[in-house]
Amino acid sequence: MTRVVAVSALTFIAFGGSLLAPSAAPEAHAAAHAAKALHVAASKKGSPYQYGAAGPHRFDCSGLTLYSYRKAGKKLPRTAQQQYNRTSRISARSRRQGDLVFFHSGSRVYHVGIYAGRGRIWHSPKSGSVVSLQKIWTKRVSYGRVR
Repeated sequence: MTRVVAVSALTFIAFGGSLLAPSAAPEAHAAAHAAKALHVAASKKGSPYQYGAAGPHRFDCSGLTLYSYRKAGKKLPRTAQQQYNRTSRISARSRRQGDLVFFHSGSRVYHVGIYAGRGRIWHSPKSGSVVSLQKIWTKRVSYGRVR
C-alpha cells in the first residue's frame, strides 16, 4: 500500500467512513453500539435498584438496558417485554457481548440484562440489590440483538 493510499484510508476512517463491504456495515454498527452499551452498564456497577428507575443513579432491569443503549445511541422501549418484542432473536451460540438476555416465565418476559460474555450479565436484579455482574442462573433465557 502506498503512503498516499494509506493516508487516504486513515482519513476516511477518521471522519466516519467505513472500509467494510456494504452488507457488513450494519452488523459492525450493531456491534459497536452493543460494546458501548455494555461499557455503560458496567460503569453503573453498584447503583441501587429502584422499581421504574432508568438512571442515571438508580435502575430497574429494563431501565439499565434502556439507559445503556440510549448512551450508545440506540433507542429501546421501556419494559423488558417491550424490549424483547423490539429486538432480533438470536441463538445462544450466536450471542455476543452487549446482546440482551431475556428471562422467561412461560411466555412472559420478567427480566433483562446485558450479556457480558462467559455466561454472565450486567443487570439490576431486584429491590435491595445493586447493578452487578452475575452468572446466568437458568437456561430459561433467550437472546436479542439491538439493531
